[in-house]
Amino acid sequence: MSLFAGLYDRTLKWSQHRRAPGILAGLSFAESSFFPIPPDVMLIPMSLTQPKRAWYFASLTTIASVLGGILGYLIGMFAFDLIQPALEQIGYMNKIQVVQTWFEEWGFWTVFIAGFTPIPYKLFTITAGFSAMAIVPFAIASFIGRGARFFLVAGLMVWGGERMEHMIRRYVDRISWVIILLVAVYFILRKVL
Repeated sequence: MSLFAGLYDRTLKWSQHRRAPGILAGLSFAESSFFPIPPDVMLIPMSLTQPKRAWYFASLTTIASVLGGILGYLIGMFAFDLIQPALEQIGYMNKIQVVQTWFEEWGFWTVFIAGFTPIPYKLFTITAGFSAMAIVPFAIASFIGRGARFFLVAGLMVWGGERMEHMIRRYVDRISWVIILLVAVYFILRKVL
């Protein structure tokens, strides 16, 4: 039984909607400062279904993500006291303390590497503002790190093309169940540890 294949097909169809680029930009902006879903969930199918526009989508995602990161920076700088109770409630304060230590040790490189990894970027943008990192190096590191990630994702989709799409369709259920299992294990370990 193919539980996730229908959802995958709908996602590919939605990725071609005329408003999809605007939604991609909004998601990219929000994810960098407060929203939990990464823009890759839209960038991947949009780049797969419209490979000639993949570099445009990667550029749009990068710019919106950096602007959202600046909002996260400003939240950390000016409103950290307001959001601190919520961060404590969802268990992010210990992560912010770890990120703050990384900022003290590596500064610019922390933002650069964080922009490229799947670690929630909002942790780094808020902590950069809270730690009073200089905004120009923050913006440059964000632009390079986020751009590298999104252009790599778009490039892989263009390079993989139809083969990649067929492979994803063939294994979408297995991939989805593995992701669900990993998320469940993460939450169980978080409760236990």
